[in-house]
Amino acid sequence: MKSYIKRQLIRLRVYLIFDAIKRTKYIVKHNIFYSVGDNFFFQPRMLPSDPKLIKFGNNVTVASNVVFINHDLIYKVTNNIGKNLNYYAKPIEVKDNVFIGANVTILPNVKIGSNVIIAASSVVTKDVSDNSVVAGNPAKVITTFDEFISKRDKINNELINSENIEEIWRVFENEKQNK
Repeated sequence: MKSYIKRQLIRLRVYLIFDAIKRTKYIVKHNIFYSVGDNFFFQPRMLPSDPKLIKFGNNVTVASNVVFINHDLIYKVTNNIGKNLNYYAKPIEVKDNVFIGANVTILPNVKIGSNVIIAASSVVTKDVSDNSVVAGNPAKVITTFDEFISKRDKINNELINSENIEEIWRVFENEKQNK
């Protein structure tokens, strides 16, 4: 019971750190996950139920409201109808150079390869191979990591300084009028 209370207090402490940089430092310092590589950034305020079943490689960014589900509670229903199932919990592994977009859900027993981008609001139900960009529910490969970087690199010169709000709106309006 003491370990359960301690885990819940840690989850509450992480939730109450409003600054994502400070939250990430706290998570790394206190070894919340099984392992975390260098250049790790964790924006969600909610920790998964079983963070020790999650491993992150180097250069991983996790955007806001990402949910890692590494277990299910189906046994609570099935055991009440005479179908005795055990508690199901499986690890989640995220390799190097991965960006996980906002509102993504990652299910148990998934390995995300290196050089991967997961688009916002995707649901990852199975392994994601290296050098992939995935999107959707369930998440499917939409392009390669290298192709995405090449496309983004081409428009990179067109990006404008976010300090100039008026210019950002002018470009936006021009793009919309030209469609």
